Amino acid sequence: MSSITTPMAYQTPLARPERALVEDTFYVTQGIEVRQQLLPIAKGVTFRAAYLAVGVRVDAGGRLSGRPQRPGTFVAPVQLCMDRSCQAHNLTLVVLANEPWEPRELTFPGKVGTPLDGEIGINGGPSGVVPTFTVTDVEKVPGGVSIGPDGHVGGVPVVAGISEVPVRICVAGNCAGVVVRLIIV
Repeated sequence: MSSITTPMAYQTPLARPERALVEDTFYVTQGIEVRQQLLPIAKGVTFRAAYLAVGVRVDAGGRLSGRPQRPGTFVAPVQLCMDRSCQAHNLTLVVLANEPWEPRELTFPGKVGTPLDGEIGINGGPSGVVPTFTVTDVEKVPGGVSIGPDGHVGGVPVVAGISEVPVRICVAGNCAGVVVRLIIV
């Protein structure tokens, strides 16, 4: 009796749809250019291009781009593909109305050897959206001090002086650059 031997190929399945992406909800602002990236859990994942909301699409590389045209919450299936297999995964795009905002505090006095405890914060913007803060030139941050992604200014300064630190503040994709001034005596 002869046997037929078939080579077995192991195909790594995509993660369950509810765990396929690091993040599946994005907050953006009406009329502001979207520049986001989908991050799949598995390696080798591609996407099928599709529109997510009026003016916003995802390309085969997982890049979200475009300008959202109207506010609302949009749920759209996105095809995640690996080899020849694809799975639909729902992506949520929350488009917020473009509400103006401004930074609340940008100057922080301090003393060498004494802990700093301040908050940049914002006034205005859409309610319920947490702003993010990114230092764009870490070389300008004085020793012992840090500015966190939540806007917290903290640490224990080790040297006196005036530092002007460039920070990018984003509220649902509506971003602006500011200068945070640290005056350490």
